[in-house]
Amino acid sequence: QVGVVESGGGSVQAGGSLRLSCGASGLTVTTYLMAWFRQAPGKAREGVATMERGGSTRYVDSVKGRFTVSRNYARNTWYLQMNDLKPEDTALYYCAAAYTTSQRLSLQANDYRYWGQGTQVTVSS
Repeated sequence: QVGVVESGGGSVQAGGSLRLSCGASGLTVTTYLMAWFRQAPGKAREGVATMERGGSTRYVDSVKGRFTVSRNYARNTWYLQMNDLKPEDTALYYCAAAYTTSQRLSLQANDYRYWGQGTQVTVSS
């Protein structure tokens, strides 16, 4: 069965770090486009970071320099390393994946077929 599952959320103080994991099943991290999205209460879902099959990445301006997407081939897992966390980063974080032969980087939710259930990140001031 094809799917992704997030883990690694938690509660930290501002300035702290967390690493989220996105485990993939039925697909491989080297052949799928993936992205991290987040949704805070009362706000729309926002694309945060994406990695295309070749390894290129793109970030939303608010996390540039603080968040990093990576992948581990052996574990078939993507990661989101989040440093210098701010209270405004508090949200439910989702990973999503889509099969594509394109190298286009997308932060649009409609471009993704497979979604995890989300993992909560809470940053206190």
